[in-house]
Amino acid sequence: MEQILAKTKFADPASDKKPLIISGPCSAETEEQVLATALALSKTGKVDVLRAGIWKPRTRPGSFEGIGPKGLPWLQKAKELTGMPVAVEVATAKQVEDALHFGVDILWIGARTTVNPFSVQDVADALKGVKVPVLIKNPINPDLELWIGAVERIQKAGIEKLGLIHRGFSSYGNTEYRNAPMWHLAIELKRRHPELPMICDPSHISGRRDILQAVAQEAIDLDYDGLMLETHVDPDNAWSDAKQQITPEKFGEMLDNITWRHERTDQKEFNTALEKLRNQINGIDDEILLLLGNRMKIAEKIGLYKKENNITILQTNRWNEILDRGIRAGEKLGLTKDFVLKYFDAVHLESINRQNKVMND
Repeated sequence: MEQILAKTKFADPASDKKPLIISGPCSAETEEQVLATALALSKTGKVDVLRAGIWKPRTRPGSFEGIGPKGLPWLQKAKELTGMPVAVEVATAKQVEDALHFGVDILWIGARTTVNPFSVQDVADALKGVKVPVLIKNPINPDLELWIGAVERIQKAGIEKLGLIHRGFSSYGNTEYRNAPMWHLAIELKRRHPELPMICDPSHISGRRDILQAVAQEAIDLDYDGLMLETHVDPDNAWSDAKQQITPEKFGEMLDNITWRHERTDQKEFNTALEKLRNQINGIDDEILLLLGNRMKIAEKIGLYKKENNITILQTNRWNEILDRGIRAGEKLGLTKDFVLKYFDAVHLESINRQNKVMND
């Protein structure tokens, strides 16, 4: 196990070692299915860790909720046949105990568990005194503090090898993805904890095969430390999450078609050119902040006028006018409507807060 991790950024996030690739079926269904998938993945030569769901927490009862502990010997056998370490999701102390009893090499905490601090603490208590790598998936809802809280609980249990899995977040009305990636949240966590390897789970983000590679490529472009991809020898007939699983052969082709990038290079010409462009961005950012500061001063003056004339802070017609004008101007500059709306929402909120302070000081 240590030899596998030593080849990846899991061992040293500051290194330039190859990404960690985890793959296997969403669920362990039968011994034949697990072994066939494991052997096919082993032949690709591209997998570091074999994964399979033993316990499957489902949104609604009645769905297939995993084969249970009887599937653990299948993983043990797959490990013996292929030499690949195995990873399993755990959600309770008993599941931790069962997984470790059967020699599972890596444990991960799923999104439905991360969202519940009581459940995370239950797992953390079971991990005390144990030397096993643990990966923590983001919670279902987009709450960065819950994710960080889970990290802190597992760290306090004494786990030294700890990593993160970004699998996307639930969002009402989302149609493009099964779970919206919300890359900015994962990037912010990576900024706060650069020492923790960040692995992307494109399978759960995409929820379907046709955009799987695009999501994986974006993760690599964002310098993720690895990928977790669901594979199955017969994905169309999988007992769970059939639409997002691919065959081991397609998995191998997909990885061959990904452009693997590096965070840094020693090429002097490139670094010099990049530094010049970054300095230009720094200058522009300084100008933007100066202009925003001036804008807020004007907003405060408007707040004073409204206070003196007993006028409400929110002027709906004026807000619509700002948005319409901003969207039109943004389109001419090549800015997306979504970006312009988010920008003006943030500016408007700050402006309201400034005026509220002036009017009620």
